[in-house]
Amino acid sequence: MSLEVLEQLESKVQSAVDNISLLKMELDDLREQNRRLQDENHQLRNEHQAWQERLRALLGKMDQMGEGM
Repeated sequence: MSLEVLEQLESKVQSAVDNISLLKMELDDLREQNRRLQDENHQLRNEHQAWQERLRALLGKMDQMGEGM
């Protein structure tokens, strides 16, 4: 094998290693973003459920007032 072919192969391998490193960093960032979004989604679901419970309670009170009349 000539030195030139070896240098080309080395360059391609280094390029692949660099790309893999960048993709791993991007994957880590996306995993962190996904974790944050899951946390936010969980919080919003809890808030939504709390609002639903409050609305049901208010509607229940309105129904009781309507029955008392």
